[in-house]
Amino acid sequence: MNHYEGKAQFQLGEAFYNPKSRVVRDLGVLAALVCKKQQGQLRVLEVMAGSGIRSLRYYLESHADFLWVNEGNYQLNTLLKQNLQNTIPDERYQLTHLDAHRVFFDCFNHRDYYDLVDVDCFGTAAPYLNTMLWATRIDGLMYLTSTDGRTLAGRIPNKSLQAYGAYPRSHPALQEQALRLIIGSVAQQAGTKGLGAEPIFAFFSGKTYRVMFRLTRYTNLTSENYGFLGYCHQCGDYQTINWRKLGKAVCSHDNSAFTVSGAMWLGALHNKEYLSAMKAVAQQLQWQHIVKLLSTMIAEADLPPYFFTLREIGKRGKLDLPQRSLIIQALQNRGYQASATHINPEAIKTNADIHHCIAIVKELTI
Repeated sequence: MNHYEGKAQFQLGEAFYNPKSRVVRDLGVLAALVCKKQQGQLRVLEVMAGSGIRSLRYYLESHADFLWVNEGNYQLNTLLKQNLQNTIPDERYQLTHLDAHRVFFDCFNHRDYYDLVDVDCFGTAAPYLNTMLWATRIDGLMYLTSTDGRTLAGRIPNKSLQAYGAYPRSHPALQEQALRLIIGSVAQQAGTKGLGAEPIFAFFSGKTYRVMFRLTRYTNLTSENYGFLGYCHQCGDYQTINWRKLGKAVCSHDNSAFTVSGAMWLGALHNKEYLSAMKAVAQQLQWQHIVKLLSTMIAEADLPPYFFTLREIGKRGKLDLPQRSLIIQALQNRGYQASATHINPEAIKTNADIHHCIAIVKELTI
């Protein structure tokens, strides 16, 4: 039975495929296409290929010049050969069945660096945070997946300490925290090599976290954008905490001790310029669902590294809430930055604290 996604036609066989994750592959295709336009070439390394759907779409829709398609499970060899040979000329790809780390180090040993390295792993991404850097060229992209949500969200903090070198705690904005733990860990690993890992976008859907990075020549990790997040369980407010003030962090509203998570990335969640280029391509392709998503991500990119859920605002203010859009507009009218967030459809990102949010919502409900 033939399956279709984008311009790709493929067989599934015994390979895993989730059609609901198409939006993730759409974002990857757009980012790769922008890379091709900016750099003039696109060489793709996919180390966990599955059925080969992502490689097919990188070739057909992002116009990849060459693809190294790797899948650790040799039992998918026949399926992958069939899917790839039906679409991609033999000289434009190679197919292997190796451990991902071996592929990365083979690239490094032969100075065979790629413009896009796709690591669509299942479970924790921790084993690949460092080794994927070895296969990526400077200014190239890395697309990383993690499905280990319990660890990233602070449910198992000791495991997160082992995997990501960070200690997360649970609070209402934990999904964004998970994305920032991944970003911070990759940026820290890049920093050990004197390089930087800039987030192009960080995306959460369902129980899966995905981040697209750009490898930069100079480290982008500083004490200002890599630090800690404090949450006050008494009042519901957040505060970023840098390393120098870590021992003095208390809530300014009630002097309560913060529940502190980190270290994590505190800088921009997305690169607005790159997302704008992706959005322009999506508009040309008439991918309206992606245009809407990218618009939200552009709006939220530079806002503080947390969000307030409507439930939290309503509960703490003992309020019946109006529509989210009305709250956002009211915050903006008061001079605050405010936006919806793609991470939670029932949450707001803003530079106003929760007390001002509650006060403004009270005025709306009078």
